[in-house]
Amino acid sequence: MLSLNLFMSIEELKIEIAKKVFETDDENLLSELDMLLNYNEKVVLDELPKHVQEGIKRGLQQAKEGKLIPYDEVKKRLSEKWH
Repeated sequence: MLSLNLFMSIEELKIEIAKKVFETDDENLLSELDMLLNYNEKVVLDELPKHVQEGIKRGLQQAKEGKLIPYDEVKKRLSEKWH
């Protein structure tokens, strides 16, 4: 996985990503990558309904404040609830 190599420079990361893009024929992946590269976060956020925007902003603020539940804990809680 590319993001795990902490010693990779930005240039090296770009090259690795470019190699993977050229090697794939997955149209869905390429379409999603195109959307990511052509739209910034603010534009996408502005297109969402107001209540959704507010929920996302609340979630981001909670994350900044460290009010997070680790994935394993969420998984455990859901498993207990639904099994």
